[in-house]
Amino acid sequence: MTAASTAPNSSSWAAQMPRLTDLGFPSWSIYTKKPNNSRASIVKSVNSALHSPSVLHFPKQSCHQPPPQWNLLQRAAAMALNMAEGVLLSLERQHPLPKTSDPKVQIAGNFAPVPEQPALHSLPITGTIPDCINGVYLRNGANPLFEPVSGHHFFDGDGMVHAVTIHGHSASYACRFTKTQRFVQEKKLGHPVFPKAIGELHGHSGIARLLLFYARGLSGLLDNNHGTGVANAGLVYFNERLLAMSEDDLPYQVRVTTSGDLETVGRYNFDNQLKSTMIAHPKVDPVSKELFALSYDVIQKPYLKYFKFSPDGKKSPDIEIQVPVPTMMHDFAITENFVVIPDQQVVFRLDEMIRGGSPVIYDKDKKSRFGILAKNARNATDIFWVESPNTFCFHLWNAWEEQESEEIVVIGSCMTPPDSIFNECDESLKSVLSEIRFNLKTGESARRSIISASEHVNLEAGMVNRNKLGRKTRYGYLAIAEPWPKVSGFAKVDLSTGEVKKYIYGDKRYGGEPFFLPRDPHSEREDDGYILTFVHDERTWKSELQIVNATNLQIEASVKLPSRVPYGFHGTFIDSKDLTNQA
Repeated sequence: MTAASTAPNSSSWAAQMPRLTDLGFPSWSIYTKKPNNSRASIVKSVNSALHSPSVLHFPKQSCHQPPPQWNLLQRAAAMALNMAEGVLLSLERQHPLPKTSDPKVQIAGNFAPVPEQPALHSLPITGTIPDCINGVYLRNGANPLFEPVSGHHFFDGDGMVHAVTIHGHSASYACRFTKTQRFVQEKKLGHPVFPKAIGELHGHSGIARLLLFYARGLSGLLDNNHGTGVANAGLVYFNERLLAMSEDDLPYQVRVTTSGDLETVGRYNFDNQLKSTMIAHPKVDPVSKELFALSYDVIQKPYLKYFKFSPDGKKSPDIEIQVPVPTMMHDFAITENFVVIPDQQVVFRLDEMIRGGSPVIYDKDKKSRFGILAKNARNATDIFWVESPNTFCFHLWNAWEEQESEEIVVIGSCMTPPDSIFNECDESLKSVLSEIRFNLKTGESARRSIISASEHVNLEAGMVNRNKLGRKTRYGYLAIAEPWPKVSGFAKVDLSTGEVKKYIYGDKRYGGEPFFLPRDPHSEREDDGYILTFVHDERTWKSELQIVNATNLQIEASVKLPSRVPYGFHGTFIDSKDLTNQA
């Protein structure tokens, strides 16, 4: 499929608001204003580096919905609030957007969205798919339904799951939006109304957007009481359910149909047991089959809670963990007996918006620390905090206990500057694969780079053999995040020796998270399995699923996909036997 055929005309909703333009308000598209020289140079350099079409091309979506059944007062409120938003947009356009919230940077090239794709079967396959791969590989990602009208960060996009179903050496592909409450309401209205957590909620304009949002809720123009999340980050299969997650909401259950298509079942609260949001990276213990999770709140105490689910979905009571300020906790780790909870230096300070800044900041005065808590703890009184100065790990790949030294070992990618994903800075991002040791006897910590400085490479997004999660592992499989933020290949890293073996996708070919699938769950060889990953060719504008032997890093097969797969986030694999038992 060519770039032209995947890039229909924009689906801007300006045309649906003629009264506002008649009144002299500017067009809703943020790109009608000619950028200033500095912003133009940023956009030009980024588009040149990506070698890809403009973000102005948005896929057409079938958004022909009947108009909302509003009463006279609601229609008047809708017009007044839309007019107020028009004024806000005109004020925002007087200032260039930072790269971290400029859509022309954040969703350019193959970061741009695609339309939904129903299941297509009998896809072309090169090579031979291993017999043990029988099921569906799924990967989540951000895929905005509408063209942004203001600031937009890559993380803000609506959740879309891409699925490749493999059965008997035959493959099919489908991609579908996760129908979150946010998605359903915005599609019905025909334009975006929910604030974007990273791209828009900063400074005084961010406060104004929150006020507009809550005013629409109070007027009955939208429902803001049943979740605002996008479910675009994590995927986990637990208790016969595939769950799509973002840490600002409850999970959403997605079902894989018998035809290989996807359908959203709905927002899932574990039979009314889960009353709060859930982190996007819950952990399933490979032995006990329990699910462990966190929930954090950015507004009110308790800012942090820990809980777990039994294999049949019974939730434990919440354990409230006292932290001084609301901290961003995208990930955490488990060992055989403990959970490892990062309390790091990227925090939420909503009052920063009053001073014109971002509510997500790096607090250099805060001490980074990790909490060690027994998995079966009944309260947080026995949590053991260990300081680890200037440590920020967006992801933790594994952790385990070493009885001889009474230490907890954590493997993570330490990022500097810590908040560079969220806030624009001059320093280039650096992600160092690190081993962090916490001595439970002395309360001391130590950190070392697993790879020598001379061979440093940015490693982000990946995993270990999930049958070894929480136990000592030898290998990690991690995305080579270069040139940032694209992924040029993946690395198989020996975590004890630091040896790195690389699999590079090739010239102008980029991918995402490598997913390790064991060949046999009972195999004694930790690297006995295959790496599954989506790869996109920016010259031909075509995508494929590659299956690579994890032992020797030789490609076994590739599945040619019928449409482009944007660069995305995290994935999972559901075996065919589990597919038949979906709830």
